[in-house]
Amino acid sequence: MTDSTIAVERVDRVTEEVVDAFSRLLPMLSSTATGLSREQLEEIVRSECLLIARDRARGTIVGSLTLVMFRIPTGLRAWIEDVVVDSAVQGRGVGETLTREAVAIGQRAGAKTIDLTSRRSRAAAHRLYEKVGFSIRDTSVYRYTPTPVRGTES
Repeated sequence: MTDSTIAVERVDRVTEEVVDAFSRLLPMLSSTATGLSREQLEEIVRSECLLIARDRARGTIVGSLTLVMFRIPTGLRAWIEDVVVDSAVQGRGVGETLTREAVAIGQRAGAKTIDLTSRRSRAAAHRLYEKVGFSIRDTSVYRYTPTPVRGTES
């Protein structure tokens, strides 16, 4: 069940509030996530669809999602990444509201498919994604992690 006090907004300008929210939310997403600078967030906003969820009653940002859209020879595709919801409001439908809005944006843009990945241990997230209409694909996800080239480490 979604909470009507949650509003989803597309970030079109990075403010201190957005920077502060990501500093708070990213550690909830991943223990290895590092903070993002204002410039890094501005780069995401310029190139991708960054959504935030705002608790209208408190006026605070309580979640985020990134929707990446890209054209390939088989058509426009979309990918949902880095869905995070503040642990203080989990269970109130914030993730569902963010995901539904991302799906609507992808559909309006003409995406043939919208994909996402989720760790096996995230049973509640899996139920949410299935509720929204996602289904498990018979595929394997491979990851290549490049090693830094000597002298280019930041």
